[in-house]
Amino acid sequence: MGILAKIAVCFCVASVGLLALPATAADLAILTNGFSIRHDHHQVIGATTRLYLSADSSSFTDVPTADITGYEKDLSPPPAQVAESQVPARAPSEQLAKTETTPGASKSGSSKSGPAVPLNDVVNSASAAYHLDPDLVNSVIHAESGFNAHAVSPKGARGLMQLMPDTANKLGVNDAFDSQANVDGGSRYLRELLERYNFDLVKALAAYNAGPQRVDQYRGVPPFRETRAYVARIVHEYNRKIIAQEKEAKKKQAATSTKVTTHTHSTSKPASTTVAAKTTP
Repeated sequence: MGILAKIAVCFCVASVGLLALPATAADLAILTNGFSIRHDHHQVIGATTRLYLSADSSSFTDVPTADITGYEKDLSPPPAQVAESQVPARAPSEQLAKTETTPGASKSGSSKSGPAVPLNDVVNSASAAYHLDPDLVNSVIHAESGFNAHAVSPKGARGLMQLMPDTANKLGVNDAFDSQANVDGGSRYLRELLERYNFDLVKALAAYNAGPQRVDQYRGVPPFRETRAYVARIVHEYNRKIIAQEKEAKKKQAATSTKVTTHTHSTSKPASTTVAAKTTP
């Protein structure tokens, strides 16, 4: 990932229904859990902030406003450059997830039109279906496409989890630009790789990036700079999330313990007074 020039951004929510002014293109929303989401512009709608992943607002993800600690400028190039000729035409009204499917529906190729589904829900659904940590899936999406549902790599990988046409076909993903189908297929593929390498996350991630044949050939992470950087980035980000969650859990536990202690002290005083009264001659 390129060097980030940190610029403080004042952020204020006036009232429910008021929308924030669009942010400058290529911003990063910094989350309390350690993640950052690259986006073009954002709007605040009450307690929710909508992060638009493209300039035409055709794809977005909703995040609780309280989960965003601030914004930074992202001066690094997008993870996958999108060529206009490579991306199918999309209606302005089309949202991040334009079809409503259930995990595994992409395998049969059947889907039905429905309302836009927040990316968090898409990731949580696929993660549950394939017994994966949603944080891990999000880390892979971040590294692969920067949460850009329309991303196309120079090699032809498409969508949020950057599925190559041949891989997408084997996974039954008919439309790699359909966010639900893409995340479902990518999560399924990641699960298959984890099982193949006895849940060795490093090898599974290397295989996701360079292909299982390369991992088998080198009996581990291939000596490719791109693959090694890819694996290191995801593992670092995933671990950072886990550490952040552990700290938050400890804070909550400490707060709970303090409340219990305070309550114990407050209830013990009357009992002590009563005992003293009984022992008085």
